[in-house]
Amino acid sequence: MSVSQETNNLLKDKLKETFGFSQFRGEQEEIIQNTLDGKNTFVIMPTGAGKSLCYQMPAIAMDGTAIVISPLIALMKNQVDQMNAFGINAQFLNSSLNKTEMNKVKTEVLNGEVKLLYIAPESLTKEDNLEFLKQAKLSFVAIDEAHCISEWGHDFRPEYRRIKSIVESLDSNLPIIALTATATPKVQQDIQKNLNMEDSTIFKSSFNRKNLYYEIRAKKDIDKQIIRYIKSNHGKAGIIYCLSRKKVEEVAELLNVNGIKALPYHAGLDGSVRMANQEAFLNEEVEVMVATIAFGMGIDKPDVRFVIHYDTPKSLEGYYQETGRAGRDGLEGNCIMFYAHEDIIKLDKFNKDKTVTERDNAKMLLNEMVSYSNLGSCRRRQLLHYFGEYFPQDCGFCDNCLKPTPKYKAEEEVALAIRAVDLTGERFDAQHLAEVLMGVKNQYITSYEHHKLDIFGKGKNFFKLQEDEDEDEDDDDEQDEEFSDEEDEDGNPISKAPKPKPAPKAKKKKEPELNPVDQWVSLIRQITILGFLEKDIENYGIVKVSEKGRSFLKDSFPITLSKDHDYEHESIEDDKDDEKAASGGGKAYDEALFELLKNLRKKIAKEKNLPPYVIFQDPSLEEMATTYPITREDMAQINGVGMGKVVKFGRPFIDLISRYVEENEIETATEVVVKSTVNKSKIKIHIIQQVDRKVDLDVIAEQKELTMAEIIEEIEHICYSGTKLNLDYYINQVIEPDKQEEIFDYFMSAETDNIAIALRDCDIEDISEEELRLMRIKFLSEVAN
Repeated sequence: MSVSQETNNLLKDKLKETFGFSQFRGEQEEIIQNTLDGKNTFVIMPTGAGKSLCYQMPAIAMDGTAIVISPLIALMKNQVDQMNAFGINAQFLNSSLNKTEMNKVKTEVLNGEVKLLYIAPESLTKEDNLEFLKQAKLSFVAIDEAHCISEWGHDFRPEYRRIKSIVESLDSNLPIIALTATATPKVQQDIQKNLNMEDSTIFKSSFNRKNLYYEIRAKKDIDKQIIRYIKSNHGKAGIIYCLSRKKVEEVAELLNVNGIKALPYHAGLDGSVRMANQEAFLNEEVEVMVATIAFGMGIDKPDVRFVIHYDTPKSLEGYYQETGRAGRDGLEGNCIMFYAHEDIIKLDKFNKDKTVTERDNAKMLLNEMVSYSNLGSCRRRQLLHYFGEYFPQDCGFCDNCLKPTPKYKAEEEVALAIRAVDLTGERFDAQHLAEVLMGVKNQYITSYEHHKLDIFGKGKNFFKLQEDEDEDEDDDDEQDEEFSDEEDEDGNPISKAPKPKPAPKAKKKKEPELNPVDQWVSLIRQITILGFLEKDIENYGIVKVSEKGRSFLKDSFPITLSKDHDYEHESIEDDKDDEKAASGGGKAYDEALFELLKNLRKKIAKEKNLPPYVIFQDPSLEEMATTYPITREDMAQINGVGMGKVVKFGRPFIDLISRYVEENEIETATEVVVKSTVNKSKIKIHIIQQVDRKVDLDVIAEQKELTMAEIIEEIEHICYSGTKLNLDYYINQVIEPDKQEEIFDYFMSAETDNIAIALRDCDIEDISEEELRLMRIKFLSEVAN
């Protein structure tokens, strides 16, 4: 299929005339020319690098209609609208059209009026559409989001597997251009094999988006963090991704309640609503789109300034593709993900109904997401390595570079890990290698006789459990202890079991350590990113020794590695960085105000003959010393307060804070006060109503499909917000009067209402955690609310 010089000139002219560009970006011109020459083309190009132009331009220049196979209706409509706005006749065929509209599109195609016809793979398989396409004059076929072909990819769609046979049935000589923004080396191979494009010309751009800043935060106080972030970036467009439709609706409502214009987008909304919300976002009528992953593919909004992942994504491909929607104009683009291991457990459960192969693939993708989140290595290096691209140095523009985890030097350890890969035949993954190094003798290891290797157990000399290091300091560390869900004032779990003496606080502050096997896994993953090991493309997880690794064995040297994140422990400090900077101190809250509030609490408690914690607990005072609430409404938004407590105890605290703010000329940080949505309080309203009707708690729990522990926790939240609940009707059934009196007296004299401490110190025979929690609710309702 030859193209005349006149067509080439037309191509150049059209670029300026149609799209307003004076020159092509990157390899666009070579890609377009390859398609014009009738050759099969495989394009791997990051989001925002101009993939669409690679098939739009040849479609304009060539005779006939180009078929663009695209997975999403929203993507089709957006691109068709853009092309029509440029004066190019583009149409789509999908389920959103009625029969009359479909016939009109087909007529225009058959008349040679349409340059690009977007069609979903499901529509491509319909017999009447195939017959129609056989009559049309076609120029080539473009397969967008080509990673959907691969079962190893993050968005596998079985119907994509039929594309090649369908194209051949239309015209075996039709050139194919396959395009994707997210394909690991294995997925790339699978795409080429399935499309019979092994001989295609491959154009692979760098996956590096230099303008994007990558950060992962602990998923704690997430609503407050997000609202604070968006308000500090007022006027900037952003996308928040959630995994469920329900969460999308909740977050969108939360943002609107807090004065941020936001709209939801998910597949459960009516098509017209989705389209209207999308248009409102594109037209800057709202700041934020809260969406499931369905939103954003092919959406050409260049000035999205932040992408937030409310939930951990299912795969690194998905994460990369979604973060790629930020900063497509090359300017600011911030990518923040909130990580919690509970999300990983939930995602893993979602896979239980899949086929064995799909479940295994999903597990592999999820493991890569966990590794990326937890490793202390440069985020950009990790991402690029995952997509088969080596990056020679840390980027200096991600959280791991700007706020690094502790570093350590390794030389012998690295050599030992490389030898382990070599001696086991380069056939195993990091987990197996780590277990060999730590001398784990399981059936899998003995079946390969790896317990007989000289490296077996040699890793014990390098990584040890922290408990092993501390055993001489405190023999009690060797005992297995059961821990409560609650924490002491330093944020540490408190043992339910009695102890001769509490552990020294200094020990509590030690840097948390992974178990030794996980530390070896981390090391192996890090040296793979650094190029001393390389991934086996054909076999997931398997690592081999690279030339760089073999050179290292001959002439080793110290390598700087990073400890993994422990989000449970680092979240309290890291989540408050903005506030630390503002206050200039080591604490997130205003320490001077906090001391004043504590003194006031002590004075009021003495006047009322109550323990100080009954008035307000320390976390509530800390938040007051952070957000400076000077109205009843602001004070009621403080965690653990609520309007009930504001009415009973709030006025002197509000007066104190108001005077302090005025005297110190402080601008109150009301933007970090998160107002609750109505939806979130529905369950609490239900509980209050049922308690008023004296319905047993186990019945209420069954009504709301909650455990007894969960229903008590909800009641505790209600109680701590200042609402008075009378549970006597239930407590009298389950706790004897004498025991009630003993527990009540304990709380009246205790310095804290912490249940774990109560279990340890109350000295009441046969006391249970549930009994203590119920009586704490009774105590607080009677004396505090």
